[in-house]
Amino acid sequence: MAERIPHLTALRAFEAAARHLSFQVAAGELGLSPSAVSHQIRSLEKYLEVRLFDRLTRAVALTEAGEALRPGVEEGFRRIEDAVRQVRSLKTHAVIVVSAGPAIAAKWLVPRLYHFEERYPAIEVRITTSNRTVDLERGDIDIAIRHGLGKYEGLETTRLFGEAYVPMCSPGLLNSGPWPLRKPDDLAHHRLLHDDAAAFPGRAPGWPEWLKAAKVQKVDGKDGRHFAQTDHAVQAAIDGAGVLLGRVAIAAPDLAAGRLVQPFDLKMPSDFGYFFVTRKGRRREKPIAALLEWINEEARSIDFLPA
Repeated sequence: MAERIPHLTALRAFEAAARHLSFQVAAGELGLSPSAVSHQIRSLEKYLEVRLFDRLTRAVALTEAGEALRPGVEEGFRRIEDAVRQVRSLKTHAVIVVSAGPAIAAKWLVPRLYHFEERYPAIEVRITTSNRTVDLERGDIDIAIRHGLGKYEGLETTRLFGEAYVPMCSPGLLNSGPWPLRKPDDLAHHRLLHDDAAAFPGRAPGWPEWLKAAKVQKVDGKDGRHFAQTDHAVQAAIDGAGVLLGRVAIAAPDLAAGRLVQPFDLKMPSDFGYFFVTRKGRRREKPIAALLEWINEEARSIDFLPA
């Protein structure tokens, strides 16, 4: 006869407490009180006839028995979650929840989604935006579009496209602004716009690096107006507030529509790119595979996006 297992509620309480090493944090995640979590774990210890946690003054620590139990319980719940997702993916109407940064969502992904909806009317894509790195192992997020180096331990990652930085401005600034913008030295007569959300020292170029590469000596690359949000910086450039050293991927729709222009050809590459990130094995699910294929097609259709 198969070995009987403890109640799943107790095992879930143990898994959360072991992961956080805190009954209080585990309680918040599970929607229980700390005393309820403590009760569930005590009932599990009684069932197993071992102590799973050392109760310290302000924290808890796993015992040897707790350390032995944790991997199997975590793997068990992970397999249950995967099985539930697999069954849900078989529904006629599928829902995919995508987490992305506010800028890439608003300026690149959302304006194109109607193309995907026309092709796959039975797949609903819901976008949630955040500058935080979401935990794909927990919660209801299926996919993350991440801006970074693509090194995400324990997850499956597909590179979508690279990133480069180039000066961009309203077409009106080229000839009718405070000074014609015909050569890099003319930037001395224009306000520089800075996207501080894209500032990754040593990884992403800023105005000082671009001006040095363009051999411009009489412009202070630190002067100008700074923006904490990328989409605010792009909109300021569209409105004619100055010249932005902007991310090509984010500004792609505005460049394609002529709302922004590149006064100079010099592009500065970045080590960063944009990545399609899922839990292991989830890329094989048909709705997610369809979304990945579509995003790759959209990226390839824009010839000035870095590969």
